[in-house]
Amino acid sequence: MKNFDYTVIYSDEDIVVLNKRSGILIAADRYDPDAPRLDLLAEKEFGKLYAVHRIDKDTSGLIIYARNPEAHKNLSMQFEKREVHKTYHALVYGHPLWQDLKVKLALKPDGDARHRTVVDKKFGKPSETDFHLIGTCGQFSWIEAKPLTGRTHQIRVHLAANGLSIVCDPLYSGNQKPLRLSEIKKNWRGDEEEERPLLKRLALHAYKIEFTHPKTGEKVTFTAPYPRDMEAVRKQFAKIYRVDSTAE
Repeated sequence: MKNFDYTVIYSDEDIVVLNKRSGILIAADRYDPDAPRLDLLAEKEFGKLYAVHRIDKDTSGLIIYARNPEAHKNLSMQFEKREVHKTYHALVYGHPLWQDLKVKLALKPDGDARHRTVVDKKFGKPSETDFHLIGTCGQFSWIEAKPLTGRTHQIRVHLAANGLSIVCDPLYSGNQKPLRLSEIKKNWRGDEEEERPLLKRLALHAYKIEFTHPKTGEKVTFTAPYPRDMEAVRKQFAKIYRVDSTAE
């Protein structure tokens, strides 16, 4: 039976690296205790797993779990010391006026009635993200984000604070409109009523992660292929606009 919740990127006796789908929690959540959880699903395959970091429920992509207490302690310290390097890809509406941007803001999680993270200079915690414009595609742009801290919804808030919203982000853009091929392809001749969206969830993907293996001490890098919906968008944009977000 095919597993649609995650694919295994790598596993050994100490760590498991998974590529998760959008819409699934990686650990327990006090706001949604009954939601599907990646750790519980993956434990059926790998046994006891220890979370060492988080990514948003609606974000797809890379997540690391430790498989024993020693690996858990080692990896947790790497995250705490900011020795883990994470790269995300986001598809946003509009065109940034910059090629590279560093954002530093004080953020407070659960700052409003919708449980959103808000900018709060007095009570917020420091946050920092480096952004790079990969390329523009019509009315959209591919953005690379490298968060140096790990605040809740950090990338989404940092982009919103700079006038950019991620495609299909209902929390920070208010726009849940799916992305359809008819929006991006000239002379599209399909049936609008029958057309299925290319993408209808948050267009944010944890693409790459670099850290030190907790047992061997070796520097390791893992990359998570785009899920089917984002891959469909990538292919169309690469064909139409000659911009490939995954090209090195």
